[in-house]
Amino acid sequence: MALNLSVKIHPVVLFQIVDAYERRNADSHRVIGTLLGTCDKGVVEVTNCFCVPHKEHADQVEAELNYAMDVYELNRRVNASENIVGWWATGAEVTNHSSVIHEYYSRECREPVHVTLDTSLQGARMGLRAYVCVALGVPRGKQGCMFTPIDVGLTCYEPEIVGLNLCQKTMGAAGRSRQVAPMLDLAQVAEAAASLSGLLEQVLAHVEDVLAERAAPNNAAGRELLELVNSVPNLAADTFADAFASSVKDLLMVVTLAQLIKTQLQLNEKLTLLTSQ
Repeated sequence: MALNLSVKIHPVVLFQIVDAYERRNADSHRVIGTLLGTCDKGVVEVTNCFCVPHKEHADQVEAELNYAMDVYELNRRVNASENIVGWWATGAEVTNHSSVIHEYYSRECREPVHVTLDTSLQGARMGLRAYVCVALGVPRGKQGCMFTPIDVGLTCYEPEIVGLNLCQKTMGAAGRSRQVAPMLDLAQVAEAAASLSGLLEQVLAHVEDVLAERAAPNNAAGRELLELVNSVPNLAADTFADAFASSVKDLLMVVTLAQLIKTQLQLNEKLTLLTSQ
């Protein structure tokens, strides 16, 4: 059943939708496009998307479908695992033209999802919603359809989390943006260790408050903490220190090799320029 679907969207998809909205034509009030990703066990994971030029009139919709298929075929050459899973549109609600556009995507994939992103920031939030189209009507009678909301959320790869954290640091005081340079690898390790230490202190403080009956116990949080403790390998302090030192040495070796390769490439480029003159 389509109603049992759930949608997981990667942050890069939201960035692409916002970028397409910012680059829209002056007379366009809404932007639409194709969602690419995978569908497995009732979970639609959206990893990529692209914009489809279109025009909406009072009684019809004009979309450049040939352009959409060309872009999709080019994307398949780069990433063959990404398939069409639905389509997206900017705005806070489903419009009268949405059923016409959804009908096209119903021919391109099975049970397409429709995602809306509120780029107008109503309520000071960028609302994200997902829908599936459910057929309505009586046998041998007039047929219709209805867009029904389904669960939608965000999911991230580890590199995307690093990028999002870096983007978050660009927000300065009073909403002003600022330039932030990517940190070195060792600086990222130090920051992650400091953040982890702070989180552990919060967990210890909460456990002590529960044991002292200053805070109400939470069974779900207790089970999560128990699972977390059991997942930590039982290592002696000396063994852990040796393993950590070995990992740091490996990291330093990789950084050194990367710098040597970078220097060699730069030297090769300069020698090539000298010989070509």
